[in-house]
Amino acid sequence: MARDVGVVIVAAGTGSRTGSKELKQFRWVAGKPMLLHSVQTFQARADVAMVVCVLPREYAGDPPPWLFQSDSDRLLLSVGGRERGESVAHGLEDLPSECEIIVIHDAARPLVTDNTIDRVIAAAREGKGAVAAIPVDDTIKKVDAEQRITATIDRRELWRAQTPQAFPRDMIERAHREARAAGRGATDDAALCEDLGLPVVVVRGSERAAKITAEGDFALVEALSILRE
Repeated sequence: MARDVGVVIVAAGTGSRTGSKELKQFRWVAGKPMLLHSVQTFQARADVAMVVCVLPREYAGDPPPWLFQSDSDRLLLSVGGRERGESVAHGLEDLPSECEIIVIHDAARPLVTDNTIDRVIAAAREGKGAVAAIPVDDTIKKVDAEQRITATIDRRELWRAQTPQAFPRDMIERAHREARAAGRGATDDAALCEDLGLPVVVVRGSERAAKITAEGDFALVEALSILRE
C-alpha cells in the first residue's frame, strides 16, 4: 500500500464553550486524552505517511507528554492561527511532499472510525473532495426573527457534515490559497472547494463521530465509545 496520505488534525481552539479552564482537546474522554484518540487512529493506518497536530502557539513548542504515546517518526506539531482556516493552512505547509492525499480532521471528534476514513480517502483518490456526513432524519423548519415557521425544508437533500474530510493535495492547497487571497473564510474545508466549483461529495460518516462542543458532550462521547460502528 502506498504511504501517501497526510493528516492535519486541527486542535488549536480554546474550547471556551465547555466552560473548563483546561483545553478540551487535552481533556480525557473514553480512556485517553481527546487528541490522542485521533492521532493513534490515523497512525494505525498503513497508508498514512504523516500526522500534523495543529496546536495553540503556547503548546506547539511544549506539548503534553502523552502526545508522544504515538509514532514520533510520523508526528509533526504545527502552530495554530487566528482562525480555523489559518490553522489548517499551517498544517498543510508542514506536510511532506510525498503526501498526495490530504485528510483534515477536528480533534473534537475523537471517535472517528477507520471505515469512515477509508471512505473519504477512496473518494479523494478519485480526484474529488470528500466529506463524512450523516443524512438528516428530523423534520427541518425555517423560522423568522419571531420564531414563526416560514417553511418546511425537504430533508432528503440535507446532510450533517462531519470530519474527516479528504482531498487531492493540489485541490485543497488551491482552495486555501485562493480563499486567503480573496479574504474568504468557511466553517469547513469542503466549502472552500465548493466556492471554486471543485467536485466535492458526501460519504457516509458515523454517529460515533460526535463533536465535543459543550460540557455535556463529554458524557455523550463516553456513551458512544462502547458502541461499535
